[in-house]
Amino acid sequence: MKKILLVFTICVLLILSFTLCACSQKDVNDSVVSYDERVNNCKTQIEQMTDFKPEIVIVLGTALGNYVNSLTVKKTIPYKDINGWPVSTAPTHAGNLVFAEYKGLKLAIMQGRLHYYEGYTPQEVVLPLRVLHALGAKTVIISNAVGSLNPDFRPGEFVCVKDQISSFAPSPLIGQDYENYGPRFVGMVNAFDQTLQNTVLQLGQTLNIPVHSGIYLQVTGPQYETPTEIKMYRNLGADTIAMSMCDEVLAARQMNMKVCGINCITNMGAGMEEVDFSEDSIEETSQEMVQNFVKLVNGLLDTVAVNN
Repeated sequence: MKKILLVFTICVLLILSFTLCACSQKDVNDSVVSYDERVNNCKTQIEQMTDFKPEIVIVLGTALGNYVNSLTVKKTIPYKDINGWPVSTAPTHAGNLVFAEYKGLKLAIMQGRLHYYEGYTPQEVVLPLRVLHALGAKTVIISNAVGSLNPDFRPGEFVCVKDQISSFAPSPLIGQDYENYGPRFVGMVNAFDQTLQNTVLQLGQTLNIPVHSGIYLQVTGPQYETPTEIKMYRNLGADTIAMSMCDEVLAARQMNMKVCGINCITNMGAGMEEVDFSEDSIEETSQEMVQNFVKLVNGLLDTVAVNN
């Protein structure tokens, strides 16, 4: 009798185990479907609000939201008005999707981005970019406020990103293979478009704006780095560091978008100088850089418009 009960118990446990595995797999599959549906639903909602078809996406970093004032704005949609679109919670990130024109170019401006540290998954962080690509965008200009790890790169200056280190932040490509977005195993050689880089660097010389070429590294945050961590990242060859961009670059390259990355240096890395920094000082320096940022980005757009 005991053996029968033992066999029965084992059978029940096996059935429960298989049932739970099946439910778990169903949840995973449902989440995949809902992610695709979420992208498509956001796209459909936007199409119902405007017939604007963007060619270029510009992701604005900390305190750079006023860049939109240099453009001819056609439509502004708060993120909260798009069901399924993640909402920015970081300071100075307004949380608006702005459709605008500049010398005939059709732009989609993310006036505020999403970060992993806000509690979003890496897949959610890049969801807006996937939607905007689905609407027609083929190029993305990604900006952010960064700390400098290179003693020759100073606050108030810019870095045109030539390569990145994404190993310290989770990849948005992990998980289900989204074949409709591109290959799972994305090549990252020349991830940043060389022509766009050269244009930004040349503009820096022409406009007398300090623009360096460098390697960017992303961490998750939200805490700032310790002096010892900064030493480690410097030894890895990174010139700048912040809590965004790499995930967006990975998604963009998966979708075969051209990428230009522009860092706005707001502070030196922890321990590199006696002067400390804070969220307020970073925002203040970034705001002071808006005028030169406008000159660089619109100068880049001028070149794109001529060659279009």
